[in-house]
Amino acid sequence: MTQQFAERATDVAPTGARNAQLPDLVRILEDQQRHKLDVIAPASALRLREGNVHVEGVESLITEDGVTEVDGIYRPTAVADEGIADKLRIPLAYLRRMRTGNVPLLDENVNAWLSQEPERRFMLRAFRGEGGPGRPAEGVARALLSDSYKLMDNFDLLLAALDGVKQSGHPTRVTGCDLTDRRMYVRVESEAVAVQARELLRGYRSPFDGRSGDELPMISAGFVITNSEVGAGAYSITPRAVIQVCRNGLTMSKDVMRAVHLGGKQDEGIISWSGQTQRKTLELITSKTTDAVRTFLSREYVEAKLSEMEDAAGKRLAEPTKTIEHVTKKLSIGAEAKDMILAHFVQGGQMTAGGVMQAVTSTAQTLTDADQAAALEALAVPALTAAAAHG
Repeated sequence: MTQQFAERATDVAPTGARNAQLPDLVRILEDQQRHKLDVIAPASALRLREGNVHVEGVESLITEDGVTEVDGIYRPTAVADEGIADKLRIPLAYLRRMRTGNVPLLDENVNAWLSQEPERRFMLRAFRGEGGPGRPAEGVARALLSDSYKLMDNFDLLLAALDGVKQSGHPTRVTGCDLTDRRMYVRVESEAVAVQARELLRGYRSPFDGRSGDELPMISAGFVITNSEVGAGAYSITPRAVIQVCRNGLTMSKDVMRAVHLGGKQDEGIISWSGQTQRKTLELITSKTTDAVRTFLSREYVEAKLSEMEDAAGKRLAEPTKTIEHVTKKLSIGAEAKDMILAHFVQGGQMTAGGVMQAVTSTAQTLTDADQAAALEALAVPALTAAAAHG
């Protein structure tokens, strides 16, 4: 599968990757670390001007007279706009309409609500831009969060999690990574733990190359590491089985292990995470990851999950189109994705509830938006249950 990378501008850290290799993800995260600015500021120090977030006195400008503190200027992402709408209780649809059609009105609305509670404090997560002599840099506003949000950065957590995998002593490999404005995803697989799934894959063929599940009936154990730096979800490790014939992934969301981003109030100003606090948090992440590896990458776990799915997966569908209509409506899957799932179902050739599950996961592989792909893959097992119940 192809790798895709996205940058917001040439002078700001890269912000995205799809189906990247681990070294590429590490390079992007290292670059982001160099550009990060996290600041606790009262509402009185925040303003919107021409649609950009201004933060009083957090940047330094080099002039002939020396170094001067100036306002930081940051272009909001869609995630940051969601945070602004949430924290100021502005309807998101209205904020988006102002963003696209009337920016002066957007400035007026946001600034009016900020002035209502001048002492209220927020955490702004941003990327600094690369300015020049006498020229202030424009960066990126990534999120507006509560001042009690606990920083758990992707780079640090990734290293801690990989250390936990290493300490488990289990042979694994990273098979793909995604990075979006919302989340990081790192998929880990162990081909050392593979079991036969003949009943689950009977009659199935890959929609990508036509290979047969009867000839390649193996599924292997794995998990996905997920984190959000912008309030879009907890750090988590979710078990994930990988089907050999098509590389479809089945995430077992109900068994997820989470670490929530909650902490105490922090002082105003630029945030520096203390070494002791950071060390304790990362040690806990390493330990939890080691435990998760030992649980999720065991033959017993995979066989138990396979057994749970096989009975439902074998149920033949009398009217597949109506079943897929029912399943996608029940799971709030949009019309475009529904049509793709139906096409993948037909190509897969498995006229059962299991075929619906496979069609959901293979469709997820084709989506360019990593957040949408992960959300759809997480619906595969619920889709199996719903399809089997509908018949």
